[in-house]
Amino acid sequence: MKFRLVVLACFTALAACGKKVTAPPAPEPDEATVRQTSLGEVIGVSVAEGAHAWRGLPYAKPPVGNLRWRAPQPAANWDGVRVAAEFSSRCTQMSNWFHQSEGIDPGQVIGSEDCLYLDLYAPADAMEKAASGEPLPVMVWIHGGSNVWGRSASYVGSNLARNEGVIVISVQYRLGPLGFFSHPALRADAQTSLDSAANFATLDLIQSLKWVRDNISSFGGDPERVTVFGESAGGHNVVTLLASPLAAGLFHRAIVQSGSFDSVSIADAESAESALSNPSMVVSERLGAETAKDLRALSAEALFAAYEGAEGATTDMPTVIEDGVVLPSGAMRDAFSSPDTFNAVPIITGVNRDEFKLFNLANPRLTKQFLGLFTTSRDKEFYDAASEYPSRIWRIRSVDEPAVQMAAGGHNEVYAYRFDWDEGGRFMFSDLKHLLGAAHAMEIPFVFNRFQLLGRLDKVMFQKKTAASREELSRAMGAYWAEFARNGAPAPDGLPAWPEWSANGGTLLRFDGREDGGIVAFAEEDNLAMVASDIVADQRMDQKERCYVIGIVGVWLPELANGIAVETGCA
Repeated sequence: MKFRLVVLACFTALAACGKKVTAPPAPEPDEATVRQTSLGEVIGVSVAEGAHAWRGLPYAKPPVGNLRWRAPQPAANWDGVRVAAEFSSRCTQMSNWFHQSEGIDPGQVIGSEDCLYLDLYAPADAMEKAASGEPLPVMVWIHGGSNVWGRSASYVGSNLARNEGVIVISVQYRLGPLGFFSHPALRADAQTSLDSAANFATLDLIQSLKWVRDNISSFGGDPERVTVFGESAGGHNVVTLLASPLAAGLFHRAIVQSGSFDSVSIADAESAESALSNPSMVVSERLGAETAKDLRALSAEALFAAYEGAEGATTDMPTVIEDGVVLPSGAMRDAFSSPDTFNAVPIITGVNRDEFKLFNLANPRLTKQFLGLFTTSRDKEFYDAASEYPSRIWRIRSVDEPAVQMAAGGHNEVYAYRFDWDEGGRFMFSDLKHLLGAAHAMEIPFVFNRFQLLGRLDKVMFQKKTAASREELSRAMGAYWAEFARNGAPAPDGLPAWPEWSANGGTLLRFDGREDGGIVAFAEEDNLAMVASDIVADQRMDQKERCYVIGIVGVWLPELANGIAVETGCA
């Protein structure tokens, strides 16, 4: 599935009405935040939300020079007190339209290969709690961005930490071709067995979890209650950690928000043209780099420019590789058939009802703009239909199918959700309730209790009239997530029960505002056969539109699309 996050270009027209967003100055270090880690002493800051924060903590050596495309090595010790007041540089990536809110034009290589750092947020009384025998549960966030862009600094965990009495950590990891790259020359040059991997980003995340294991007690956290959670590509990476034997024992619960259970073979990764399959051989051939030395000598600009030439390039999500090191050979999805073949911890997996509306928002086949500023759908019913079916497939592949698979294999600690909040506001002719609805990534501000997602568009998306309902839903979602991290079951006091997914039938928890029914459990399984039947019968579309939707389905599941195309005359 092509996750073209450059659709966020449509937001920049709205953002153009304001000035460039500038980061506030870093707060002064606070003596109350001095902590002793295994690497040395560190001092953080007190933030306005009533929590402590430590920014830019190194968990691995910079993967530069001869360490590029090698397994991460533990960070070096330091002398004196390290000041952890400022965020680190983002990992090397190609800028897209979303970066314009920072004054960065699209198509530039930005960031640094020296980027393996994490940010940590803790309640101000975390050490007191730990001293009284109540260390806090730990929640390690893996950011999204198609595994090709994004940064830890975009996700501030202070509100979640303070409200729910948890420690929140946001981690950076290598992106794009620096994070996912399979090449025989690199395997031949491996100095350790882990250097033979292709999923270097996953190894980064595993190294960060080792840092958490070794150091979180110094911040008042419980190393025996670590939850990994992530959204989109971050959710995909959580699934990879669940499937990787190398991550066993490093975490104890997992939350997959709009993730993916798919993987690609080494053969495909080293022969395909599509960026979805990590076309490392194609890229190296374009650059004339045949040896590991040649590859490591490439500038980041040259590497990303060559990668840009692949189909989909730096806007599609590279799929994790079945490298036989980080992941066993064979489809990652198959590992979830038995608790013996994955890290069988309690799992939450869920999606947003209208995932695909984010990607359809800037699709000229479906939307139009007035004065280069106001986006509207060309046909409301067709826009909804063209968004519904890919969104349902996303849910089926990321929730229903793996949940059924795990329950059938005997793993019962699986919980599923659907996020339905769709109360976005209007901006002149642009109706975000319709255009975005409960789109991809929309649940993140609710989990973090911080309504910052779309830059200046946030004022339109999250209006004052919905503030009370939003806050109520946000606090509830934070409570579910935190209670899951605390006890392994999302069962906070005073909120609706969240049933496990049963082998006899699936139940999901729906998250919505009180005005639309609130939080309620519902039994509604979906499957690909139902999707196919509904596409055939959908009266919202004419024949041309139906064929278009089938084409979109075919990008993800060509066999399913071919069958529908034959039945409908679209073949």
